[in-house]
Amino acid sequence: MLSFGDTLILYLRTIGWALAVSIGFSLGTALAIWIFGLISTDIDEWAEIRNKNYGVAAIFVALIVMIGLLVMSVV
Repeated sequence: MLSFGDTLILYLRTIGWALAVSIGFSLGTALAIWIFGLISTDIDEWAEIRNKNYGVAAIFVALIVMIGLLVMSVV
């Protein structure tokens, strides 16, 4: 049976990993969307999403899901 100190250390380690993953996911997503914006200079992605262009939204969703899978595989 774990003591209170050991349990507290495990909780703090878990919270630390959760913070590391959330920071990595947010930075990775921001970087991926920024690079996608640099590559596709011909269109304004946010205006297309406001005009209900679901293709551009699907690309953004795919980017976010792939970054999430990458971050998950690293952790």
